[in-house]
Amino acid sequence: MRVFFLFLAKQEGFKNFAMKFGVFRKTALRFVAGETLDDAIRTVRQANQQKMYGTLDLLGENTHTREDAANACRLVMEIFDRIRAEKVDCNVSIKLTQLGLALDQELARQNLLQIAGRAHDMDNFVRVDMEDSPYVQKTLDLVFQAHQQLGNVGAVIQAYLYRSEQDTIQLLEKGIRIRLVKGAYLEPESVAFRKKEDTDANFIRLMKMLLSSKSYHAIATHDETIIAATKEFAASQGIPKDHFEFQMLYGIRRDLQLQLAQQGYAVRLYIPFGRQWYSYFMRRLAERPANVTFLARNFFKK
Repeated sequence: MRVFFLFLAKQEGFKNFAMKFGVFRKTALRFVAGETLDDAIRTVRQANQQKMYGTLDLLGENTHTREDAANACRLVMEIFDRIRAEKVDCNVSIKLTQLGLALDQELARQNLLQIAGRAHDMDNFVRVDMEDSPYVQKTLDLVFQAHQQLGNVGAVIQAYLYRSEQDTIQLLEKGIRIRLVKGAYLEPESVAFRKKEDTDANFIRLMKMLLSSKSYHAIATHDETIIAATKEFAASQGIPKDHFEFQMLYGIRRDLQLQLAQQGYAVRLYIPFGRQWYSYFMRRLAERPANVTFLARNFFKK
């Protein structure tokens, strides 16, 4: 099932069909804050009222033209302006293929620096999401450069990749803030763990490295076993609750999000928005069978 939905995520023909079919859009809105920045800011404000933070993601990846990349860059910078104007507690996450990485690495670098510069001017922070394995090293290279120049740029590490421990070591040496995730792309066995227990074990190993470092990192998971392991390790090492944060996806395990916030842990919601929701939505379907059930239930509703 997981492989099937990750395969569909890359199929342009099915994408064009799904984005026109109302039930897919309706179901996607369970995991997407809406199609406009107004929708996204409203969702962030609601999270803030519940003692949680936000990180906004303007959906879209693998832009086809330099003009599309430039437009995405402009729209992301406008998010920082709006965050400041609305006085919400939120940062921004971006994907470098949306900024032109698949077209020209230098184009993506320039766009990233513009965005990081705007974030710096607004006393804010930008997190560079990690994409599938062909882009990992290019993404890290650009993160290293932007962080060296501006300092307010973070990265994402995917626990299912074999290389992630070494990448984590390099990021920690440079004091770069990390969001640790399991990984949501379809990767070959040559580069990634195939068994859940192997990914989970690596996640916990990397989590301990992050929490033991001086920087402020994010543990991004809905897995209650890993959350419990994180809380137990932090307590055993005397690591305060404000030294790290849990990150969770908008629309998934809201009960657990609120529970962690009420326990005094920092919780940040990853809040995607925009019209280019298809690829993100398909990855959410691939992650949990319950999400497929939710789609099926809506499909047969009149």
